[in-house]
Amino acid sequence: MRLPPAPGQAQTLLMVHSLRDKRLEQPLRERERESETQLLPGRDLIASRTPCLSIFTGAAPYPGRETVQVYGTVKTINRGNPTAQEVLVDSWPEFKVVLTRPRREVVSDDSDLYTNTYTVYYQDLGAYHAMLGSAGAVNWGQNFRILGLQDGVYEVCKDIAEAKGIKLEVVRYFTYFHPDPSSMPEIRLDPTVRLSSLDVSHADLLNEMWQLGGNEKSRKYLASLIRHFPSVCLLDAAGHPVSWIASYPFGAMGPGYTLPQHRRRGYMGMLNNLLAKQLHALGYPSYGYVAMENDPMQRLQETQGFQRQPNLWYFILHNPAPAKAPTLTPSPAPGTAPP
Repeated sequence: MRLPPAPGQAQTLLMVHSLRDKRLEQPLRERERESETQLLPGRDLIASRTPCLSIFTGAAPYPGRETVQVYGTVKTINRGNPTAQEVLVDSWPEFKVVLTRPRREVVSDDSDLYTNTYTVYYQDLGAYHAMLGSAGAVNWGQNFRILGLQDGVYEVCKDIAEAKGIKLEVVRYFTYFHPDPSSMPEIRLDPTVRLSSLDVSHADLLNEMWQLGGNEKSRKYLASLIRHFPSVCLLDAAGHPVSWIASYPFGAMGPGYTLPQHRRRGYMGMLNNLLAKQLHALGYPSYGYVAMENDPMQRLQETQGFQRQPNLWYFILHNPAPAKAPTLTPSPAPGTAPP
């Protein structure tokens, strides 16, 4: 089975490849035959490397909304792969489960759950269970996060973790998706602030305000987001950020925040609008997640045309050494963007 499309991307062909690959003009089937794969020990899993994983679309658009995290990661890989991601499938070219993860050579710190983030989409729950339980797909000795938009993502994680005597933490968020950010209205900027993008020098401030931040690993992760992915912010007269929103390697909007003394001025709405359009122009789905108790952000999303999806966003944390990583605290201050 082939992966359904991401919303708004019907009839699109994605290729996971290195920008150094000089064979992109070859016919697709020839590239597929020549694609480099790695058989993982114990299972017939395939780690798609330099060239290439192709994901066809062509089904109805709605099923693709369960794939946006994987789709966003693949899009990032196609845009140069700045965070060194790779894609695993259970078989090729027909597959039932897709898992993205950072390449092993970039996850040198077993306690770094920020870098060590997986996204998953499955067509067959049994195939997903087999992949997650196989040797080499997931390193259960590391801190990691698994993100998914299907109920079975957590159920399978929980089943395997219990068999290993491991406890997991899970937080469920509402998922919001905008079907056409180009239709969002033009914004009128407050003359007391200046529009900009985030700079790496702002990482300390973001780290202080982020609900999952406050440590050196989170600071480095945020600096990487600022360096490699779209972001927007508003600066005061002194050039200091007062409101901001960044984006993730899997294409979602966030983390975002508005300083308390600058709230109720519509700043997050402006930035939400601008970043959604930026991501859409780059070919990413425009989507994010919001804490279930964050009513102000939910109202903002819906006012701007974002649609709450029936699928919850599962944020699964595996932390074998709790002292080395933060505990999830999913309740942002009122008026903030999704974390």
